[in-house]
Amino acid sequence: MHEPSSVQPRLQLAIQSLQQGKMQQARTMFESLCNEQPSVTQAWFGLAYVCGQLEDFNASIAAIGHVLDHEPKNVKALIFKADQLVYNKQERMALSFYDGALQLTSKQANLPDEIVRGLQRGMVLREKYDTQYREYLLSALTKKGYERGKVSQRFDQALDISFGTKEIFLQQPTRFYFPGLPQRAFFERNEFPWLRKLEAKIPAIKYELQAMLNGQEQFSPYLDSGSTEPNFVKHLDIVDSLNWSAAYLWHYGVLNNHIAEQCPNTKQALDTAPLPFITGQTPVALFSKLKAGVKIPPHHGLLNTRLICHLPIIVPKNCGGLRVGNETRQWEDGKALIFDDSIEHEAWNTSSEERVVLLFDIWRPELTEDEKGLITDMLIAVDEFSEQGKHLYITS
Repeated sequence: MHEPSSVQPRLQLAIQSLQQGKMQQARTMFESLCNEQPSVTQAWFGLAYVCGQLEDFNASIAAIGHVLDHEPKNVKALIFKADQLVYNKQERMALSFYDGALQLTSKQANLPDEIVRGLQRGMVLREKYDTQYREYLLSALTKKGYERGKVSQRFDQALDISFGTKEIFLQQPTRFYFPGLPQRAFFERNEFPWLRKLEAKIPAIKYELQAMLNGQEQFSPYLDSGSTEPNFVKHLDIVDSLNWSAAYLWHYGVLNNHIAEQCPNTKQALDTAPLPFITGQTPVALFSKLKAGVKIPPHHGLLNTRLICHLPIIVPKNCGGLRVGNETRQWEDGKALIFDDSIEHEAWNTSSEERVVLLFDIWRPELTEDEKGLITDMLIAVDEFSEQGKHLYITS
């Protein structure tokens, strides 16, 4: 719709009155234009501005609302309405308009200074409100007897996420996603009855590992540039390097007899775990060695139908930890770590000595026998279809 030829001259006269400080006169002129030509957003913006100058914030908010009715993604109008709501002591309502402006400009660069300042006001208000919200909730819960770390770690994490201090991390396997499995970063040791006996074998496993370490080098780079490694490792110092290395007992479903003969107690201990046997692909079981000062960057595993176990064999003091999602745990002598590697995870060794864990995969306990059979058949079919199938079980 084209504006009548009389609109622009009248707009200019209203703007001149505003610039000259004749607020009531400018208001009358803008109101007349808005009533006669309700689709002219410039007139509504002018009316909103002059009403704000006159501290008639309700009228200003109503007027800028007409602009947003026509242009809902007008960042300047969103910030203006948020500002007027703040002046009108409606800060909580203002937040949604500041947030809208922040979302619309999140990927924009070289914004006008006026917009930048408005966005900064929004961020300050968001921080203020988030702090008030957090303090109020914690106070209310404390009065009801809540103590962090006492009852439910899941509830503690839920609070952190609601406060915006932690992210939501979900399973994101890069090859195959099986729906309906719990979104859990770590599993607890007491959930696996077979684990206690395996942990009891750690001294014998360590003895066998030490003998290997004292002999001829039997570790090789965990990741090499000649294989189809995950994208996260490209060009990093852990590729083609013994900074992160492995000695395999089971490698893509094939037993390494040479290492198994040197490590009979290790092989026997692994036989007690629910390893997934899929021809040409799994189990995978290895000594994973991470040298001092080395970090494995954040990444996702390829499947969410298995869990990864770390059985600590050589764990120096202050050796770092393993982060899965929002949760970080340290390796402790005698205590296995079990986690879902399809959730973003990373590991690091901040000590001055190398860290070695016995790493192996197990079926997720929630899967039925029928489901395990279907998954096995599918992965074998994948392997038959593509020579790349053997790389399904790369992890960290």
